[in-house]
Amino acid sequence: MIEYSLQAFRACAEVNEIVLICPPQEVERARRLVAGGPADKTEKVVTGGDTRQQSVRNGLGEVRADTDIVVVHDAARPFASVGLIERCLQAAREHGAAIAALTCSDTVKYSQDARTIARTIAREGLFLAQTPQAFRYSVLMSAIERAGQEGLEATDEAGLVERTGRPVFLVPGSPENIKVTTPADLALAEAIALGRAGPASTGFGYDVHPFAAGRPLILGGVEFAGEVGLAGHSDADVVCHAVCDAALGCACAGDIGTHFPDSDPAWRGARSLDLLAAAAGIVRGLGFNIVHADATLVAEAPRIMPRAEAMRANIAGALGVAAENVSIKATTSEGLGFVGRREGIACFAVCTAYSVPQRGAREP
Repeated sequence: MIEYSLQAFRACAEVNEIVLICPPQEVERARRLVAGGPADKTEKVVTGGDTRQQSVRNGLGEVRADTDIVVVHDAARPFASVGLIERCLQAAREHGAAIAALTCSDTVKYSQDARTIARTIAREGLFLAQTPQAFRYSVLMSAIERAGQEGLEATDEAGLVERTGRPVFLVPGSPENIKVTTPADLALAEAIALGRAGPASTGFGYDVHPFAAGRPLILGGVEFAGEVGLAGHSDADVVCHAVCDAALGCACAGDIGTHFPDSDPAWRGARSLDLLAAAAGIVRGLGFNIVHADATLVAEAPRIMPRAEAMRANIAGALGVAAENVSIKATTSEGLGFVGRREGIACFAVCTAYSVPQRGAREP
């Protein structure tokens, strides 16, 4: 979901800096997400606070000194379009504060006990707040500082600005700009994403390494203690190398040797998980979202499947996908060939990606 929002803000020509605010335990994953960002935009990761207000305050403290307009957007809303972002920015320039919002089309009932209706509320004049919410930097910072001094909390930034007496302008939102908070929301989001997605592409990868005494055996970022390792310029993780080529293949972006050649001393002894994360960043930078990876190891030894879950988690983290979208399988060669002679290990991999619509994305 974050990747969808990043694509929209990256495609907005008026945005020149993006700050991704996240919990401490997600910092490294967030850094991998911004690694593939465009050269013309500054992208950084900031650790959030205990509350939404504190998180936004932390983000405001990291923006450029000459920032005029800031936009706050919920990570739980992946489908804000470039056009919606631009309209909120324009309204903030004219009025100082603006939010995306939808008119309320349902009949609204009020209940004190959550069991019976106390009264019906006229829906005329009622709006459902969304994000993006855009403000002049000075307006939002002043509102947050004042709220901190008074010990006030609000569910969104517009609420803080309203308390200062400043009017907040309404920008027509989008029905597709949903907030994903429940499993049902997630199912709807998946349907919207498939409707917006460009063509699917598939990349294939293959790698093989011979055994080499005196080296650790690393497969899918997992060390198999006591086993003979593989020869290679990096840590020779045959699984990551095969998945790397498959990921790059989704975007027709060359292969692992093109981007991380074994003639470059910078990659000597490198963690192949880092190479895979960098390759995923390259693919994202070319406008593709990787959604699935499948790898099959061919080895007589060691036994792979007891460590498969850890391998899946490592590869998923490097690719920026959920672990359930990564498959690890293993087989032997039934004693045939170099694998059967226990001379090395091979791996086949396939990745699937969707191209991400950029500025021309469909908008209701």
